[in-house]
Amino acid sequence: MNVAGTSQPTFFTQFPMQKVNSTSLDDVLSGEAAPRVTILFLWGLNCPNCDIAKAAILRTPDRFLWPTVRWLQCNVYDDFPMASRFGLHGAPTFVVYRDRRSRGRITGWPGGEAFVRAIEQQIAV
Repeated sequence: MNVAGTSQPTFFTQFPMQKVNSTSLDDVLSGEAAPRVTILFLWGLNCPNCDIAKAAILRTPDRFLWPTVRWLQCNVYDDFPMASRFGLHGAPTFVVYRDRRSRGRITGWPGGEAFVRAIEQQIAV
């Protein structure tokens, strides 16, 4: 499957995520309307593993949308302070917040089933 069509900006128009950067992230996370669970998708332009994750999400987008979950995204190739903040050694990385507190991260793309299971565990807590 050719995943080149999933790269930014096409992916983010098909699966909307709020764009954040190293200077806006804390304000967005602490905002009044913060949902119970937030997923921060840290990715890179032309990153093959990021494109695999994007393609998987676009194949079944409803599976990755939950009413109590907000998605944020940042291209860490363009925002090195964000990559440093999270000590990234690779992309994609998904940082999961629950009630505005970091609960952990998913590094790489574990596949749709494992990803959904991990997020649903955070929703259920």
